[in-house]
Amino acid sequence: MIETAEPPGAARARTMLARARWAATAFATFDAERTRRVVEAVADVAYQNAERYAVAAVEETGMGVPEHKRRKNEACSRGIVDRYDVADYVDARIDAEAMIVSVPKPAGVVLALTPSTNPIASVYFKVLLALMTRNAVVVSPHPLARNTSADAVHVLAQAAVSAGAPDGCLQVVEEPTIPLIETLMSDRGVDVIVATGGTAVVRAAYRSGNPALGVGPGNVPALVDATADVARAAACLVDSKAFDNSILCTNESVAIVEERVADALLRELERCGAHILDEDEAQRARAAFYPDGHIQTELAGRDAAALAAAANLEVRPGTRVLVAPFPLIVPEEPLALEKLFPLLGLVRVPDAARGIEAAKALLRIGGAGHSAVIHSRDPRTILAYGAAVRVLRVGVNTPGSTGSAGLDTNLAPSMTIGTGFFGRSALTENLQPRHLMQWTRLAYDASQPFGDFDGLEPWSARPEPAPVAAPARADAELSRDDVRRMILDELRTLVGA
Repeated sequence: MIETAEPPGAARARTMLARARWAATAFATFDAERTRRVVEAVADVAYQNAERYAVAAVEETGMGVPEHKRRKNEACSRGIVDRYDVADYVDARIDAEAMIVSVPKPAGVVLALTPSTNPIASVYFKVLLALMTRNAVVVSPHPLARNTSADAVHVLAQAAVSAGAPDGCLQVVEEPTIPLIETLMSDRGVDVIVATGGTAVVRAAYRSGNPALGVGPGNVPALVDATADVARAAACLVDSKAFDNSILCTNESVAIVEERVADALLRELERCGAHILDEDEAQRARAAFYPDGHIQTELAGRDAAALAAAANLEVRPGTRVLVAPFPLIVPEEPLALEKLFPLLGLVRVPDAARGIEAAKALLRIGGAGHSAVIHSRDPRTILAYGAAVRVLRVGVNTPGSTGSAGLDTNLAPSMTIGTGFFGRSALTENLQPRHLMQWTRLAYDASQPFGDFDGLEPWSARPEPAPVAAPARADAELSRDDVRRMILDELRTLVGA
């Protein structure tokens, strides 16, 4: 049998996982107040460094807009803490009527794979969700963003430990490689993988043999019907496509416009900073942005000016988005594929019903389970659209990039967008803290009296010790076994074991 050599760094990675296991075991005994101190400290330092890391991420990856990355970093630091209460994931839940006591338990060791597109926001987001639920987390950043990501994790880890977290609860893979990541994913020291990245990475996570929460690619249809506020729809489309240069997978891919308002929408798009491509320009865009029918990844996260230069297009200064009309949504049309840059496809349809069918066709090409957008003031059309499209979130009269990510809506704010069974994912919504924990339920027989659990905490509750028999004589000394038992009981109380 030929033995396969381990990838460089595998031994160190196993040590990291062992250290994380120890930290997770200790962290699991924290009460809500101790956990809250850690989470608040990490969120504060993350927020304070949001702008610095936004700039650094753009410099390292060449993708996105610093101002927009700063907003995402802030939303995924203080914004996350403001959204969730740590106690919800630490304290027991007592349902006297159902006669059930639910005890929260962390997953343990979380392996967090973070992308190059949203590197720091994803690090912040996954780290805070793990800490809120008292998990240890090992971050494996995308190689294109490893320096900025590793620095951020070190800063957050220092803040966590200073606030009382177990040393080792937050670590980072300094030199990530595909073989090393695959080795980590299959290691039994990992309790759950949270994978954000390309399809290959997510599928590898599901094949690893460990539990995994992965997400799929987007390809967002945006229906604009005849009842829409056309000016607002245009502004939302341009703002969303320009936001961080369309690097969020929730950004709109193709605008599907009802014929009656199509010309008006194009005028409004131009007014908002879009350049509408003619047929010749659209053909040049296909060749430049989708050579051989596949997206040109080197253009991901670049701005409209860079796209125009790549396709040899002349656009006016300040152009924010390129809009490429095309006739029909079919698999062989490159402009019907996902776009991770500020290019928006546009298709005209005779009515809203045909628009819904066009959106379904786009999702059959790619983006199943992910996201969709609709601009309409007709509840019947909105509901029909939501019922028909095979996605798990539909932004209504909102920019897709920020709306489906929960930044402009009341959806859970998230950098990990579940695609559910439609998209072959185990995650059926935006990732939240509750997805990184589980509950043990103590269920009473309905015929038996329910216990009084008021004032008891699962991590400090202990059975009453058995009484120690008194010595035979009043002046007799305690036996060695008596002393050993008393010391062990005292140590257990002190360390919470």
